[in-house]
Amino acid sequence: MSIADNITSLKNETKALKVSLLAVSKTKSVEDIMEAYNAGQRLFGENMVQELVDKYEKLPKDIQWHLIGHLQSNKVKYIAPYISMIESVDSLKLLQEINKQALKNDRVIDCLLQIYIADEETKFGLGFDEVVELLRSDEFSELKNVRIRGLMGIATNTDNEKQVKDEYYELKTFFDGIKLSFFRKESSFDTLSMGMSSDYKIAIDQGSNLVRLGSTIFGSRVVKHWKNN
Repeated sequence: MSIADNITSLKNETKALKVSLLAVSKTKSVEDIMEAYNAGQRLFGENMVQELVDKYEKLPKDIQWHLIGHLQSNKVKYIAPYISMIESVDSLKLLQEINKQALKNDRVIDCLLQIYIADEETKFGLGFDEVVELLRSDEFSELKNVRIRGLMGIATNTDNEKQVKDEYYELKTFFDGIKLSFFRKESSFDTLSMGMSSDYKIAIDQGSNLVRLGSTIFGSRVVKHWKNN
């Protein structure tokens, strides 16, 4: 099926479940992204800041860009003017820099706290205890130009579906607890980003309402090599 066909099919599937579809467009060409765009897709996710900046300049400005890869503090300034959401916040230091750059641009930037749930040392993220400590801190209470919209997690890359299911279940349970403890009166805390092409159906079953799909939409072939950020 074409990219447009994939978008249409996935949108029908996720919309019925009240789940948002994020098209992961890393390494994909402007032409491929435009095919998805013309099929009605507006949410796109990138891993690398430089690649995101390049694409932002070339593509329609009503695209809502999410940064989903590991973000270095010194790169925040390049995307702060227009980024819709940063899903990969994994430290108070990074959150403070996002707040600083958001203030410079006179805006509030939506963020997700990335939670470490995988049984893999290569993944980034905050531990459950670290999230609670961050949200309780005086430093966090001073940040007025960031808005925590929810949590994001990446499950272990494994064929063991039970392990993946358990990791997502644990994150959904934690999300509910954080919502109750810290954001009970804030309707904006509403996003649980879990699930990629290999496991998004499991993630949705466990409570995800935002899935990040790349190869399911664009296919697995790499169209272009972009500069590393």
